[in-house]
Amino acid sequence: MTTQDDLTEGEDGMARCWWAGSDPLYVDYHDTEWGFPVTDDIRLFEKLSLEGFQAGLSWLTILRKRENFRAAFANFDFRQVAEFGEPEVTRLLNDAGIVRHRGKIEATISNAARAAELADEFGSLAAFVWGYAPDRPEPPTELPSITPESTAMSRDLKRRGWRFVGPTTVYAFMQAMGLVNDHLAGCGIRPHTERARLAMHQP
Repeated sequence: MTTQDDLTEGEDGMARCWWAGSDPLYVDYHDTEWGFPVTDDIRLFEKLSLEGFQAGLSWLTILRKRENFRAAFANFDFRQVAEFGEPEVTRLLNDAGIVRHRGKIEATISNAARAAELADEFGSLAAFVWGYAPDRPEPPTELPSITPESTAMSRDLKRRGWRFVGPTTVYAFMQAMGLVNDHLAGCGIRPHTERARLAMHQP
């Protein structure tokens, strides 16, 4: 049931952002992951990679395959993935548990090497991406698909050789990893993400 324009009320009576819907996997993702700040390099690389695989698909499709992706891509340890060669590409193209798209697979492997370069240059991948986190403490009144910060990060990543990192993909990554808190006003999870952001140590 819709409680206001951009919130829905779950069976548990909690108001949530409208996009969480009713699928239990998606609701859990909304309640425990989306918007909570992440500073772990592996999780950041995983999310950037999966956002690339999502292009043209729904995030729920990718979420349902996430464990398969983790198994296929060495849990997204980017230094391991960077060593993948043509045998691994062939293996991945034959893996029905993931999205079998050669361009996206090869981009993930290439991006892994670029992630290692960023980690070496900045001390961590987290230090690089959090440098683009905007100062925006108030709840959003609408959810944009791109922002100046996501455009700038996208441009910088592309300049460094990353692929499948357009500004829309990067903004979805920023929302999910808590670089912005886009839980709407009135969402029952927003106070939890706000506390997590206050408690975090920015890289």
